Amino acid sequence: MCAYITPIETNTRFVILMHPKEFRKTNNGTGHFTNLSLKNCELHVGINFTNNDAINAILEDKNNNCFVLYPSKNSINLNEEKISEDKKQTVLFLIDSTWPCSRAMLKESQNIDTLPKVSFTHTKSSAFTFKEQPQEYCLSTMESTLCVLELLNQHHIEHISQSILKDFLKPFHKMVAYQLSYT
Repeated sequence: MCAYITPIETNTRFVILMHPKEFRKTNNGTGHFTNLSLKNCELHVGINFTNNDAINAILEDKNNNCFVLYPSKNSINLNEEKISEDKKQTVLFLIDSTWPCSRAMLKESQNIDTLPKVSFTHTKSSAFTFKEQPQEYCLSTMESTLCVLELLNQHHIEHISQSILKDFLKPFHKMVAYQLSYT
């Protein structure tokens, strides 16, 4: 699948927090693909990031404006409002895990759970057809990241051409097709 990945530059710094089960499962999951597809991205594996020095350094950096992508009743809906008006670096934490494990990771990682949450509204269905999603609105990490990038483009936080965004999910689609060819 790596042949289909073309890393893109972003203004936003993405930090993927991957559950160990996802990390052990496979190296071609959507969290790995997302990490490889974004030049300004890093991946950390764990459940509780409360005492993680690297994560806390990001959170404590006064030049960063940190958020976590997670739906909640108080989340900032990117379809309706911007997340950053200042000159600080926007940092978006992405949780790569199953929904139950994601909730547990947030509960354990108080430093991440206290961050402002962002979400988005979409009409897309996941192309992750060989994997059952818990709800109709659930997307993979890579699909969610594309939705966020498209909305950040609309807010002029990102300036990524549509042709580049169009190919962002190519490795994901190739992986799905490969998996389906064996079913």
